[in-house]
Amino acid sequence: MPRLKLQRFQQNADAPNVIERGKPVYETIKGRWHTDYFGNENPIVLELACGKGEYTVGLAEVYPEKNFIGIDIKGERIARGSQQALERGLVNVAFVRTDIRYLTEFFAGQEIAEIWITFPDPQPRPKQDKHRLTHPRFLSVYKQLLINNGTLHLKTDSRELFEYSLQTLTDQKYHTILFTNDLYNSHLYNIHNNIKTTYEQIFHTLGFTINYINCKF
Repeated sequence: MPRLKLQRFQQNADAPNVIERGKPVYETIKGRWHTDYFGNENPIVLELACGKGEYTVGLAEVYPEKNFIGIDIKGERIARGSQQALERGLVNVAFVRTDIRYLTEFFAGQEIAEIWITFPDPQPRPKQDKHRLTHPRFLSVYKQLLINNGTLHLKTDSRELFEYSLQTLTDQKYHTILFTNDLYNSHLYNIHNNIKTTYEQIFHTLGFTINYINCKF
């Protein structure tokens, strides 16, 4: 295994803001984020498939009155976000290393105020649709976790995933659905505080428009 990868795994093991297998809190944090981790009652916001955590860290800087948790299975990726948050002294940030299929093992019902899904794998082949993060099986889980009138955000460069998600969200009874297929030229852009992921910057530079959905449950 490359030395840098090992170094990042060790950083996760030592980092107080990374929750992963082997740490006692990994088994006990469900339903106790406010009391056992953040020590406040501020709203909790998830970023799913957070990658390097750019969005998680960026939002945490803009909204110190909220708590942010990045979820990703790749330890090498979240180590970067974890270290950035520590270097910037952000105490309203955490990362959980797990598969998104296991969200209910870490969060209780109505524990989450917002969920961000930023540039997920669009899973373009028809047989892959069950892996899309806006597939009904995932949307039903988000319903369990979100507070009443909680918000779900989706940003994607994939027009196919965007249109698919609009349909599945409607079918799953999400409401107040606001959307645009050109975020940077939309009044909805102000929601984003000019925070961009690495992929978003690449797609925008290549001339792709950014699709965005904001809805409530």
